[in-house]
Amino acid sequence: MYRRIGLWALALGLLGTAFVQAQEVKTDAPAVIRIGVATGGVGNPIRHGGTSTALAYADKAIEEEFRKDGTKVEWIFFKGAGPAVNEALVNKQLDLAWQGDLPSIVHRVAGVKTKIILGSGVRTGLYLGVVPGSGIQRIEDLRGKKVAVFKGTNLHLAAVRALADHGLKEKDVKLINLDFAGTNAALSSRDIDAAFAYVGLFDLRDRGLTQIVWSAHEDNFKYTRQTALLVTDDFAAKYPKAVGRVVKAVVKTAHQYSDENRRNELFEAWGKTEYPEKIWREDFIGQPLRVRQSPLLDPFLVARYKDAANEAFELKLTRGKPEIDSWFDRSYLNAALKELKLEGYWPAYAANGQQVGR
Repeated sequence: MYRRIGLWALALGLLGTAFVQAQEVKTDAPAVIRIGVATGGVGNPIRHGGTSTALAYADKAIEEEFRKDGTKVEWIFFKGAGPAVNEALVNKQLDLAWQGDLPSIVHRVAGVKTKIILGSGVRTGLYLGVVPGSGIQRIEDLRGKKVAVFKGTNLHLAAVRALADHGLKEKDVKLINLDFAGTNAALSSRDIDAAFAYVGLFDLRDRGLTQIVWSAHEDNFKYTRQTALLVTDDFAAKYPKAVGRVVKAVVKTAHQYSDENRRNELFEAWGKTEYPEKIWREDFIGQPLRVRQSPLLDPFLVARYKDAANEAFELKLTRGKPEIDSWFDRSYLNAALKELKLEGYWPAYAANGQQVGR
């Protein structure tokens, strides 16, 4: 009798172990993955371009990675850009998010726990557009002028950084907070003198409504804008393997579109998003796809986040300076690069913007 009880206990123990293991396996693939995107995109269904995250979205790379698991991937687009993403993070409505350096720094200072796991949209352009006939030919000529910038986004800090290095403080110009649509309208109606913005300025230029007198790429890469993919600490702790699979899916996509033989295909696809194909092509002139599509969390990217943290504090946009180095979690990226045999594929850059090694 005691032997039977012992056998039953052993059987129940094995069943219990199997149940626990099944539960553990189940948690490797969540029922849903919620990804916030700091742009409103265009159209229905929404389309957007410019980064490896955008490409992964368009190609359904993450959906395919989790297809057999039955995991639903929800993409949430925010017209309010980075600040709106932050609100969703605070309310625990997102698991991962793609956004720029400044809003990310704001939420880190506020105590929102995230990890930066992938570069996606590094060295993104910044341009200065001015009203034709304004006499503004360089950044130094902006003193006392009305200049639009989308405050609270990574455009803001990049613009202030460029102003400072050209002898101007924020108080030396009349910075006006306008989103991209508002900026275009204000330039067209001559309600402002100039604007720091992205490639949307090209369309105004082609219609004779603005002149582009400065480009970050032509000046110094430290004036470019940086965006990254983040994961919440809670989600990473609960689903570490799922986070690794997300990173791997985006890295695979970045690799596919880092091939110069696919440049035409890339811009043709992005031409169906926020801007025409020719505008994307112009923004990438002289820039290898391996540089712009790089997922690396290299010293250059870390240095830009440190610069942004210092500048945000000096501008009183944050109440403190967050610790930066430990924010970057390279474990998922390193694992993906190793598994996909892509170690050394993308060039790494030092803090000063110079390429590391060959």
